[in-house]
Parts: sequence; structure tokens; C-alpha cells
Amino acid sequence: MEDREYMQQALALAKEAAAEGEVPVGCVIVRDGQVVGRGRNRRETGKSALAHAEIEAIGQACENLGGWRLWDCTLYVTLEPCPMCAGAIVNARIPRVVFGASDAKCGACGSVCDLFAMDFNHHPQVCKGVLEEESARALTDFFEKLRQELRTRPKWKKPEREGAL
Repeated sequence: MEDREYMQQALALAKEAAAEGEVPVGCVIVRDGQVVGRGRNRRETGKSALAHAEIEAIGQACENLGGWRLWDCTLYVTLEPCPMCAGAIVNARIPRVVFGASDAKCGACGSVCDLFAMDFNHHPQVCKGVLEEESARALTDFFEKLRQELRTRPKWKKPEREGAL
């Protein structure tokens, strides 16, 4: 399989996340042509700032492969990794990262900063822009729909308490 085919799998996971009301980010980790880890954004569902697609996929890959060093794997993710996920990639020794859409607000692989270029003990190779349009469109569509829902949602008002001063 090629990068585009694995990114298609990551996009399918991103669409699953969007269907659950999550920001559509999906990730797969591949070793020797086999997907060994999958993840999708679950921050809202799990009520956890740590529930990013990459973190979930890295955890699953480590479990499936029986170790924390993923030095013979490639990580595919639909959105440029944030600092937390880039740090996890460095710590897992993943040698290659492929992402779709850049993240101008939080991207740590060149957009806001480049953690992989810093003086850490591991420096993954980055391939950006694979299925970039599709990845960006999934995000744009999700946020357009969310904004529309917020405009039509009734505004919450604090109930008046009886006997309040």
C-alpha cells in the first residue's frame, strides 16, 4: 500500500469521529504493510485532553507489538500533530510521520513550531500534505456544521431563583 491508501484509512477514522461529534482527526500506524494501531479523536466522548487520535493509535500499536519502541513504524494522521502528540511520537521513536492538513493554530511539525527539529534524541522524517484537501475539508465541514448548530441552538439562560436578593 502507498501513503494515500493509509491516509484514506485515517480519513475514515476521522469521519467516525465527526459522526460522534468529535473534531475529525484519524490516525493509523503501519509496520511492514500491516496496520498495528488505530485512533481517532475522542476528547469530548472521553472528557479527556489526552484523547487525541495519535495517542490512541500509539497506545494500541505498543500493545499490539508488545513494546513502546515503534522504530519500524509509520504514523499517518489527518491533521498535523500538536506538541503533545509530537512528543509522544518522539518518545515512541516513530521514524516517519505522514499528515494531511497543516494546523496553523497548534501544529508542532512546522506550522507553529517544529519539535522534530529540536535537540531531542529522535528526529522523525515528516511527509506533509498527503490527501491534504480531503483532510482539510473534513475539518472545515465539521466546523461549518457546528457553527450552524450553535446559531440555531436555544441560548441557555441561568434560571431565576425564587427568593433571591
